[in-house]
Amino acid sequence: MSELVFFSGTMDCGKSTLALQIEHNRSARGLQGMILTRNDRAGEGKLSSRLGLVTDAVEVAAGQDLYAHLVDHLSQGGRADYVIADEAQFLAPEQIDQLARVVDDLGLDVYAFGITTDFRSKLFPGSQRLVELADRVEVLQVEALCWCGARATHNARTVGGEMVVEGAQVVVGDVHHSAGEVGYEVLCRRHHRRRMTAATSRAAALSPDVLPVTSV
Repeated sequence: MSELVFFSGTMDCGKSTLALQIEHNRSARGLQGMILTRNDRAGEGKLSSRLGLVTDAVEVAAGQDLYAHLVDHLSQGGRADYVIADEAQFLAPEQIDQLARVVDDLGLDVYAFGITTDFRSKLFPGSQRLVELADRVEVLQVEALCWCGARATHNARTVGGEMVVEGAQVVVGDVHHSAGEVGYEVLCRRHHRRRMTAATSRAAALSPDVLPVTSV
């Protein structure tokens, strides 16, 4: 039976690498997939991994009907044995419904990859709909780590190394960025709550003691 599978995790945990691996494994067996993406760090129409791997993909537009796109592709003699949707958190809930229809009506497996929550620890609408509809939700086992060494569970948006909690939900960036740029960092819940990034933790360590010290 075909399935809608949601592979979720924080940034920097290998989601896109796994998507590329699934594509490689199936294409090596003579299967042909349709790769969808939206707002990839490598630019429009690309699915890329931080390991340096990249492949071409269909850039999903806002409001695009993904079920109709697959039907048109197949009707015109195209082939699609499965679908990979990377950066699925950026898809609209109705587009997730369309991917579920691809599974149910066209009999194709759909593998969706995305982060669950945004920099404010709020669910992305696309990810929420995937959790509601997916046949399986797989949390990636390659754990990203907070700067403290604990398992990272939250995505933080940073500017100049400092965590910010206001702004648009979608701002494209990466965990590798130049000083002063909008970037992202994965944190454990404790340090996300305290808004303590790697940069601010180093600054705190270099600060003089603020507690009074008395001699005995």
